[in-house]
Amino acid sequence: MLQLPDLRISDNKSLILDVAACVGAIGTIVWVYLRKSDSRLPLPPSPPTSRLQGHFLPPRDPSLTLARWIDEYGPLITIRSGIQNTVIIGRYKAAVDIMEKQGRTLADRPRLVAAGDILTRGQSLVFIHVGDKLRRMRRVLHTHLQPKSADEYQPLQMSQARTLILNILDDPSNFQNHAITYAAATILQVAYGKTSATSATDPEVKEARHLISRLRTVLRPGAYWAESIPWLKYLPWYAPELRDDYRRATRLYTDQLNCVKLHMQRNEDIGPSFSKYVLENRHLYDLTEMEMAYLAGGFFGAGTETTATAICTVLMAAAHFPEEQAKVQAELDAVIGRERAPTFADRPFLPRLEAFISEALRWRPLVPFGEFLIVTPVRTFTQCIPQDYPTEPLKTSFGQENYCIPAGTTVFGNHWAISRDPEVYPEPDAFKPQRWIDDQGRLRDDLAFFVYGFGRRVCPGQHVANRSVFINSLLILWAFQLSLDPMKPQDDMGFSNTFMPNVPCAIEFQARVPEVELRRTMQNYPEAG
Repeated sequence: MLQLPDLRISDNKSLILDVAACVGAIGTIVWVYLRKSDSRLPLPPSPPTSRLQGHFLPPRDPSLTLARWIDEYGPLITIRSGIQNTVIIGRYKAAVDIMEKQGRTLADRPRLVAAGDILTRGQSLVFIHVGDKLRRMRRVLHTHLQPKSADEYQPLQMSQARTLILNILDDPSNFQNHAITYAAATILQVAYGKTSATSATDPEVKEARHLISRLRTVLRPGAYWAESIPWLKYLPWYAPELRDDYRRATRLYTDQLNCVKLHMQRNEDIGPSFSKYVLENRHLYDLTEMEMAYLAGGFFGAGTETTATAICTVLMAAAHFPEEQAKVQAELDAVIGRERAPTFADRPFLPRLEAFISEALRWRPLVPFGEFLIVTPVRTFTQCIPQDYPTEPLKTSFGQENYCIPAGTTVFGNHWAISRDPEVYPEPDAFKPQRWIDDQGRLRDDLAFFVYGFGRRVCPGQHVANRSVFINSLLILWAFQLSLDPMKPQDDMGFSNTFMPNVPCAIEFQARVPEVELRRTMQNYPEAG
């Protein structure tokens, strides 16, 4: 006979479960707030929050909120998302002492379920954890992208920079698209040896930029519940757009690699490229074809976006600060003149231009929050005990107490806050290229900024990217006088918040030599230097 359940027993069980749940929740909250490391040292101070979900960061300009907290609570702060603690580093010395000097401790990545497990399925170098796979993949990248190897791409970069000048002459209002075209054409040749004409509207370029845009969205805190509830990734109906983007990325990257392989099988001369190198030397690095495809795809996607954004940031700074632009152009006229076009060979004699570029990328960092690709957060895999922090907090004193970053903690280097460190960059909100030049007129060797990330997870393509930013800045500032269009809206934070080419930044380009002469000079421009 079917018996009805004993409601009293059922009620008692429910009560017990409810009490257990409450105790568990309270215990979790207490653990989050009072947690200390094995060393019994506390985490860095945390701004107060009454939200169970943790600290709130606005979707637009979250770096500004973090910078205000760092000003108030010191160079290291802890923020909470659910039960996860994240340590934010917001001062230069702290970044050097922790993320550079203790780089081995901070070489791992946090588990990012949406981006790492679903969107890229462990294939993207950006999200790979410390281990044999990371070592194999980084070894081939560093071999191919070290400074001496990067020099070999200078003729290619000069050729594409010349095309950028001609494109600006033809259509100056679309300079953002022209910068994307430069970056895409350069990266496609570096990655795959592609020499045919490339533009920002090519299908493969649009597809790669779509994937980077999606990744940027996925990496924003709170974008997906799977970060707090990892088992969601096993549900076939969860986040179908991420699964679709994984298939699109895999198809794009494998198609490009297979194209290189086909040319090699036909003994066709396709010139040097990263893909050709890894296919010829796969026995040295023990890479699978999927690993090779995603490594080359990483060039293609991330390299295009960051390079184009860096170039446009320098141009925006020139238009915003005409007095500083004039100083750079006076240096160019003294060293080069206007009878010939500059090349890489002029670089040692242009410290003011180098200082201008460094200040532009400090003034408006490429990734101020620190969440995107080249500075994706790192994770400690052993206990990290920073010494002497904070030595003298800016507004609130914590004495000489040391803090501990426990193993497994996610760590961000917040570029915006670091770039505003008044001890290293006096008057940090002012645009002052002179800060990068010493009393003898040379570039300072004791000042830097972390444009391409930190420690052992620094962007391996930084040497190629630096050369691209330099040669384009050099040619454009030699060829054009830049100014803001007073009739159009301007957003000097736009390159940090908006996906190009939709950044509200309208620049007018006026040729500094007669246009006919400039075109002739560019058409005869050497492809070596």
